[in-house]
Amino acid sequence: MKQDKHTIYQKQGFGGVSGFGQRCALILVDFVNGFVDPELLGSESIAKAAEQTVELLTFFRQRELPVAHTRVVFDVQGANHNVFTLRVPALKKLTETAFESQIVEILKPLPTELVIKKQSASAFFSTGLSDWLTFHCVDTTLIVGCTTSGCVRASVVDSMQHNYRTIVVSDCVADRAQEPHDANMFDMQQKYADVMSKQSIMERLYSLGGKLP
Repeated sequence: MKQDKHTIYQKQGFGGVSGFGQRCALILVDFVNGFVDPELLGSESIAKAAEQTVELLTFFRQRELPVAHTRVVFDVQGANHNVFTLRVPALKKLTETAFESQIVEILKPLPTELVIKKQSASAFFSTGLSDWLTFHCVDTTLIVGCTTSGCVRASVVDSMQHNYRTIVVSDCVADRAQEPHDANMFDMQQKYADVMSKQSIMERLYSLGGKLP
Protein backbone atom coordinates (compact mmCIF):
# COMPACT_ATOMS: atom_id res chain seq x y z
CA MET A 1 0.00 0.00 0.00
CA LYS A 2 1.45 3.34 -1.06
CA GLN A 3 1.98 5.76 1.81
CA ASP A 4 1.35 9.50 1.70
CA LYS A 5 4.63 11.44 1.48
CA HIS A 6 3.86 13.30 4.71
CA THR A 7 3.35 10.01 6.54
CA ILE A 8 6.64 8.60 5.28
CA TYR A 9 8.65 11.66 6.27
CA GLN A 10 6.97 11.88 9.67
CA LYS A 11 7.55 8.19 10.35
CA GLN A 12 11.23 8.56 9.56
CA GLY A 13 11.67 11.58 11.80
CA PHE A 14 11.89 14.42 9.29
CA GLY A 15 10.21 17.81 9.61
CA GLY A 16 11.76 18.97 12.87
CA VAL A 17 11.81 22.61 13.96
CA SER A 18 14.93 24.68 14.68
CA GLY A 19 13.08 27.86 15.63
CA PHE A 20 14.54 31.27 16.46
CA GLY A 21 17.83 31.85 18.20
CA GLN A 22 19.07 35.10 19.72
CA ARG A 23 19.50 37.36 16.68
CA CYS A 24 18.03 37.31 13.17
CA ALA A 25 19.23 38.57 9.82
CA LEU A 26 17.16 38.97 6.67
CA ILE A 27 18.77 37.70 3.46
CA LEU A 28 17.15 38.80 0.19
CA VAL A 29 18.30 36.44 -2.55
CA ASP A 30 18.48 37.83 -6.09
CA PHE A 31 15.48 40.13 -6.13
CA VAL A 32 16.92 41.82 -9.22
CA ASN A 33 15.07 43.14 -12.26
CA GLY A 34 16.08 40.23 -14.46
CA PHE A 35 14.73 37.59 -12.09
CA VAL A 36 11.54 39.47 -11.22
CA ASP A 37 10.31 40.65 -14.63
CA PRO A 38 8.26 37.90 -16.41
CA GLU A 39 9.47 39.28 -19.76
CA LEU A 40 13.11 38.66 -18.80
CA LEU A 41 14.06 35.75 -16.50
CA GLY A 42 11.28 36.07 -13.93
CA SER A 43 7.60 35.37 -13.41
CA GLU A 44 4.47 36.96 -11.98
CA SER A 45 4.89 34.84 -8.85
CA ILE A 46 8.38 36.22 -8.27
CA ALA A 47 7.14 39.77 -8.78
CA LYS A 48 4.44 39.17 -6.15
CA ALA A 49 7.01 37.71 -3.73
CA ALA A 50 9.13 40.85 -4.12
CA GLU A 51 6.10 43.00 -3.31
CA GLN A 52 5.32 40.86 -0.27
CA THR A 53 8.88 41.35 0.98
CA VAL A 54 8.60 45.15 1.25
CA GLU A 55 6.74 45.00 4.56
CA LEU A 56 9.16 42.49 6.07
CA LEU A 57 12.17 44.53 4.96
CA THR A 58 10.65 47.63 6.55
CA PHE A 59 10.03 45.66 9.74
CA PHE A 60 13.71 44.66 9.92
CA ARG A 61 14.91 48.16 9.16
CA GLN A 62 12.76 49.67 11.88
CA ARG A 63 14.34 47.29 14.39
CA GLU A 64 17.86 47.82 13.05
CA LEU A 65 18.37 44.11 12.41
CA PRO A 66 21.00 42.99 9.87
CA VAL A 67 19.92 42.90 6.21
CA ALA A 68 21.84 41.44 3.27
CA HIS A 69 20.98 41.46 -0.44
CA THR A 70 22.46 39.35 -3.23
CA ARG A 71 22.94 40.07 -6.92
CA VAL A 72 24.24 37.81 -9.68
CA VAL A 73 27.01 39.79 -11.40
CA PHE A 74 29.28 38.54 -14.18
CA ASP A 75 32.16 40.33 -15.84
CA VAL A 76 31.22 41.97 -19.12
CA GLN A 77 34.38 40.57 -20.75
CA GLY A 78 33.65 37.05 -19.47
CA ALA A 79 36.59 36.76 -17.05
CA ASN A 80 34.47 35.03 -14.40
CA HIS A 81 32.11 33.07 -16.64
CA ASN A 82 31.69 29.59 -15.20
CA VAL A 83 29.72 26.38 -15.63
CA PHE A 84 26.63 28.23 -14.40
CA THR A 85 26.82 30.52 -17.43
CA LEU A 86 27.54 27.51 -19.63
CA ARG A 87 24.29 25.92 -18.53
CA VAL A 88 22.29 29.18 -18.47
CA PRO A 89 23.86 31.53 -21.07
CA ALA A 90 21.31 34.27 -20.30
CA LEU A 91 23.14 34.86 -17.01
CA LYS A 92 25.96 36.50 -18.94
CA LYS A 93 23.67 39.52 -19.34
CA LEU A 94 23.81 40.13 -15.60
CA THR A 95 26.77 42.48 -15.57
CA GLU A 96 27.55 45.21 -13.04
CA THR A 97 25.72 48.02 -14.83
CA ALA A 98 23.05 46.00 -16.65
CA PHE A 99 19.41 46.74 -15.83
CA GLU A 100 18.80 43.02 -15.33
CA SER A 101 21.31 42.84 -12.47
CA GLN A 102 20.03 45.79 -10.44
CA ILE A 103 18.03 45.13 -7.28
CA VAL A 104 14.38 46.06 -7.80
CA GLU A 105 13.55 49.60 -6.78
CA ILE A 106 10.98 48.63 -4.13
CA LEU A 107 13.71 46.70 -2.25
CA LYS A 108 16.61 49.03 -2.97
CA PRO A 109 19.34 48.52 -0.35
CA LEU A 110 20.24 51.17 2.17
CA PRO A 111 23.91 52.21 2.50
CA THR A 112 24.07 50.32 5.81
CA GLU A 113 22.97 47.02 4.24
CA LEU A 114 25.28 44.40 2.78
CA VAL A 115 25.11 43.81 -0.98
CA ILE A 116 26.74 40.59 -2.16
CA LYS A 117 27.80 40.00 -5.76
CA LYS A 118 27.84 36.32 -6.58
CA GLN A 119 28.44 34.00 -9.53
CA SER A 120 26.92 30.84 -8.08
CA ALA A 121 23.54 29.84 -6.73
CA SER A 122 24.20 30.08 -2.99
CA ALA A 123 24.42 33.40 -1.18
CA PHE A 124 27.16 31.78 0.93
CA PHE A 125 29.44 30.29 -1.73
CA SER A 126 32.72 32.28 -1.86
CA THR A 127 30.98 35.47 -0.69
CA GLY A 128 32.03 36.03 2.92
CA LEU A 129 28.38 36.16 4.03
CA SER A 130 28.94 33.81 6.95
CA ASP A 131 31.76 36.01 8.29
CA TRP A 132 29.48 39.05 8.07
CA LEU A 133 26.70 37.22 9.94
CA THR A 134 29.15 36.15 12.64
CA PHE A 135 30.36 39.75 12.99
CA HIS A 136 26.75 40.80 13.60
CA CYS A 137 26.21 38.00 16.15
CA VAL A 138 23.52 36.37 13.98
CA ASP A 139 22.41 32.81 14.66
CA THR A 140 19.12 32.81 12.70
CA THR A 141 18.68 33.60 9.01
CA LEU A 142 15.40 34.51 7.35
CA ILE A 143 15.61 33.86 3.64
CA VAL A 144 13.45 35.41 0.94
CA GLY A 145 13.92 35.75 -2.80
CA CYS A 146 14.10 33.71 -5.95
CA THR A 147 14.09 31.16 -7.27
CA THR A 148 12.81 28.64 -4.74
CA SER A 149 14.33 25.67 -6.52
CA GLY A 150 17.58 27.44 -7.36
CA CYS A 151 19.35 30.20 -5.48
CA VAL A 152 16.93 30.17 -2.54
CA ARG A 153 17.32 26.44 -1.99
CA ALA A 154 21.10 26.59 -2.38
CA SER A 155 21.27 29.44 0.13
CA VAL A 156 19.00 27.62 2.58
CA VAL A 157 21.09 24.44 2.45
CA ASP A 158 24.32 26.39 2.94
CA SER A 159 22.79 28.42 5.76
CA MET A 160 21.93 25.24 7.63
CA GLN A 161 25.35 23.77 6.85
CA HIS A 162 26.95 26.87 8.39
CA ASN A 163 24.91 25.99 11.50
CA TYR A 164 22.41 28.85 11.33
CA ARG A 165 18.83 28.30 12.35
CA THR A 166 17.19 28.90 8.99
CA ILE A 167 13.69 30.12 8.18
CA VAL A 168 12.15 30.36 4.71
CA VAL A 169 9.51 33.07 4.47
CA SER A 170 6.76 31.25 2.59
CA ASP A 171 5.04 34.22 0.95
CA CYS A 172 8.30 35.97 0.05
CA VAL A 173 9.87 33.27 -2.15
CA ALA A 174 8.80 32.12 -5.60
CA ASP A 175 9.84 30.31 -8.76
CA ARG A 176 9.16 30.41 -12.47
CA ALA A 177 6.72 27.51 -12.19
CA GLN A 178 4.56 26.25 -9.33
CA GLU A 179 5.67 22.60 -9.41
CA PRO A 180 9.36 23.17 -8.56
CA HIS A 181 8.33 25.77 -5.99
CA ASP A 182 6.00 23.37 -4.17
CA ALA A 183 8.42 20.43 -4.28
CA ASN A 184 11.32 22.45 -2.92
CA MET A 185 9.28 24.15 -0.21
CA PHE A 186 8.20 20.73 1.05
CA ASP A 187 11.73 19.34 0.91
CA MET A 188 13.35 22.32 2.63
CA GLN A 189 10.82 22.18 5.44
CA GLN A 190 11.45 18.50 5.98
CA LYS A 191 15.25 18.73 6.14
CA TYR A 192 16.82 22.18 6.16
CA ALA A 193 14.61 25.00 7.40
CA ASP A 194 11.48 26.11 9.16
CA VAL A 195 8.87 27.53 6.79
CA MET A 196 6.82 30.42 8.16
CA SER A 197 4.63 33.16 6.75
CA LYS A 198 5.72 36.79 6.88
CA GLN A 199 2.96 37.64 9.34
CA SER A 200 3.85 34.77 11.68
CA ILE A 201 7.48 35.87 11.71
CA MET A 202 6.66 39.50 12.48
CA GLU A 203 4.29 38.44 15.26
CA ARG A 204 6.98 36.16 16.68
CA LEU A 205 9.64 38.88 16.66
CA TYR A 206 7.20 41.39 18.13
CA SER A 207 6.38 38.95 20.95
CA LEU A 208 10.08 38.83 21.75
CA GLY A 209 10.07 42.55 22.40
CA GLY A 210 10.12 43.78 18.81
CA LYS A 211 13.87 43.39 18.57
CA LEU A 212 16.08 40.42 19.31
CA PRO A 213 19.20 41.27 21.33
